[in-house]
Amino acid sequence: MTTQTTHARSRVGIIGAGPAGLMLSHLLSRAGIDSTVVETRNRATIETTIRAGILEQGTVDLMVATGVGDRVLKEGSCHEGIELRYGGESRRIDFPSLTGRCVYLYPQHEVLKDLIAARLGDGGDIRFGVTDVALRDLTTDRPAVTFTDADGTAVELRCDLLVGCDGSQGISRFAIPDTLRTDYFRAYPFGWFGILTEAPPSSDELIYARSDRGFALISSRTPTVQRMYFQCDPGERAERWSDERIWEELQSRVTGNGFALKEGPVFQRGVVPMRSYVCAPMRYGRLFLAGDAAHTVPATGAKGLNLAISDVAVLSQAMERFFLDGEPDLLDSYGTTASDRIWRAQHFSWWMTSMLHRDESATDFDARRQLGELETVTGSEAGRTFLAEAYTGWPTALTNPGSAAAEALRLTAGRTP
Repeated sequence: MTTQTTHARSRVGIIGAGPAGLMLSHLLSRAGIDSTVVETRNRATIETTIRAGILEQGTVDLMVATGVGDRVLKEGSCHEGIELRYGGESRRIDFPSLTGRCVYLYPQHEVLKDLIAARLGDGGDIRFGVTDVALRDLTTDRPAVTFTDADGTAVELRCDLLVGCDGSQGISRFAIPDTLRTDYFRAYPFGWFGILTEAPPSSDELIYARSDRGFALISSRTPTVQRMYFQCDPGERAERWSDERIWEELQSRVTGNGFALKEGPVFQRGVVPMRSYVCAPMRYGRLFLAGDAAHTVPATGAKGLNLAISDVAVLSQAMERFFLDGEPDLLDSYGTTASDRIWRAQHFSWWMTSMLHRDESATDFDARRQLGELETVTGSEAGRTFLAEAYTGWPTALTNPGSAAAEALRLTAGRTP
């Protein structure tokens, strides 16, 4: 039996309903540009998969200015600093005094809930639960994404532009031919053992701990659920670790001056590899990449989600210029513009990782040098300012002053916590 294909049309086809895809669709909608988002996961999975959520000041500002920031201001937690802990003592980096900015603790799945609700509330087209996604005719002026809808209908969606926001394991990145694509990649010799635990917060702010046993990160999700990590072998099997063993390891990495973590039952555990990646170029024909489809960073610098939002803030400005003014110049320069922030974030994430993690091959000299670096950073206003500026986020490029995204960014520029 021949399967009939439904033909559809949209100015922008977006593959992936993660932070990049949904925010891009939201920004384009505010400019009057229609888009269709296709996503292999169902809505419930997207909204219940717990992910880290440190939002830069600029990410929150953009959400607020474009009407999706009410909950982050009400339910998110504004953090005005972090602690770097080593040698049994904590040194605080005070963000507002150094930069006038802060960050917000607000889980990624909550951001996605806000964006999905906004798009569906505006009549946006999001196709959840699709299968058999494929990209076609990328070097023509009518590229297509084909897929099978959740109800089993085969669909061919023709667009003016396509955007791959389907993450590091998606199809979009690999649609750029190997002969044209450069993969900048670094694998780190360690991973993060992450847990979710039912316990009260151990600290009001995030703790980044360096110890002789390795790195640990103490974070939070809610007043009753905490997220913690410790450095481990990337091949470690999480199911082999008992709660008792996990807590013994975490406590050993933050101990000193009477400080101790507040413990509770561990209800989720897993090992995350640590990698850095950048794809170049970020465009092939009428296909553009954004978010994790274009780059990944170690979680140490809290940059992943924020880079995705920055990408699409830049890309939406370029698309407005293309559709409303008929000018392709900002689309042509999108990769170059976005790459400036991407490589800054790569450096910052690598730097934080190398400064705080234990390398099994390190000598005594390396360990002492690492401590000297931490003393230099925390003991100098210039060092603390560099870390605070990078952690709270650099300004997003305003390439199209008349665009809706640029206007939203301009309205919030310089806002303090």
